[in-house]
Amino acid sequence: MCVGGIASKGQLRMSFLRWAVVTVPLILLLGFVSGRSVSVGSDNAWYMALAKPALNPPGWVFPVVWTTLYILIGLALAMILNARGARLRGLAVALFVGQFLLNLAWTPMFFGAHRIGLSVLVIVAMLALSIAATFVFARIRPAAAWLMVPYMVWISFAGVLAFSIGQLNPNADTLAPVSHTSQML
Repeated sequence: MCVGGIASKGQLRMSFLRWAVVTVPLILLLGFVSGRSVSVGSDNAWYMALAKPALNPPGWVFPVVWTTLYILIGLALAMILNARGARLRGLAVALFVGQFLLNLAWTPMFFGAHRIGLSVLVIVAMLALSIAATFVFARIRPAAAWLMVPYMVWISFAGVLAFSIGQLNPNADTLAPVSHTSQML
């Protein structure tokens, strides 16, 4: 029940759920499309030819982790979008979108274009924007900021992995031709 123009807890919960029903599937879909835009993991001859550091997880870990992280950040974004009237909401959403666009560009850049050095720089920029978004999220909805933490930890780890792969493979771009095929169909 809404009394005096203030939404009830039930109304607020339903508003959040409406946002989450949009943001979580959208982020999952966009992540899936980015991941399927080029061959990745064991389907990518170039990647399989690379020397990898000892801390490189098995291939099955990546889709499990990314699915989980995309759900968490989708929920975080829904919390922020649901915070109507929050002074920093626009900035929070802009920072989130900026880092997420970099996230979507990373897979085709690394696995498709074989640009390891540039992909590390993209991760650094993605991490910087994620940190900024998380600090702004914390001022609006602290729980949304906490949902971003596992994502930042993982992209930091991904940055270390990409940097290590670059160090182990100084001529990585010559191992196989650049991939131009999509895995979408």
